Amino acid sequence: MHPANERTDPPVTIDVIQEVQPGCEVEFEQVLTDLIEAAKTFEGHLGANIFRPSDRANPEYRIVFKFNHLSNLRQWEESALRRKLLERAKRLTVGDSKWQTLTGLETWFTLSTQQAIVPPPRYKMLIVTCLAAFPTINVINVLLQPLKPLPPLLFTLITTITLLSLMTYVIMPRMTKLFAGWLYPKSVNLDRNQNS
Repeated sequence: MHPANERTDPPVTIDVIQEVQPGCEVEFEQVLTDLIEAAKTFEGHLGANIFRPSDRANPEYRIVFKFNHLSNLRQWEESALRRKLLERAKRLTVGDSKWQTLTGLETWFTLSTQQAIVPPPRYKMLIVTCLAAFPTINVINVLLQPLKPLPPLLFTLITTITLLSLMTYVIMPRMTKLFAGWLYPKSVNLDRNQNS
């Protein structure tokens, strides 16, 4: 998809928190496996992470999965296969699941915690993104120097795709962990208190 359409059809991260009935964990794990395997067959699926309960006092599962475009997520959400699998899961769970949908830059700022994703303030996201993007774009310009004879629009397109791919899959996950204490001071302090 052309980068210009990223505004209307952006990458998307889904964050789901669900409590499982006691004694139903094994069966729920099987349904969860089937659900993730089914999602992999849909266009644009970028993977999923499962965070299992750490203790009986907090019996919630957290599932985070990503699609490359919101339109591809919608195809998965509207599929009969997904509805069927969710019906299987429903009888194994307690209450309604908690959902969050994140798009745009917010998908770059996700931590692997048990808590729901709360994006940091926009000024912090801007600062960290600039710290990551400035050296990256300069390195890319040097590495792509041999392509300079290409038409300017094509060169810009290649540069943009390279930059956004590196930022999304390589650089920003590491930057988010590096600056976690500043981006998420409350959640990091809470995690430290729980671990002490």
